[in-house]
Amino acid sequence: MLAVLMQAGNNGGAETLLWIIAAVLVIAGIVNLIRGAVVAGIVLIIVGLLVGPGGVSIFT
Repeated sequence: MLAVLMQAGNNGGAETLLWIIAAVLVIAGIVNLIRGAVVAGIVLIIVGLLVGPGGVSIFT
């Protein structure tokens, strides 16, 4: 699946890949918060928000 996204190139493949990575990081952060690892959960959520291709992206 990742190979297909990376081959998309000019068709927004990199942006889609960043959305997927950001979503996984945020979900992992929420799971960590539920399990009790508050600091790790908060860090993962913040990193997920920074990686996402939205307005707070560190790659734009």
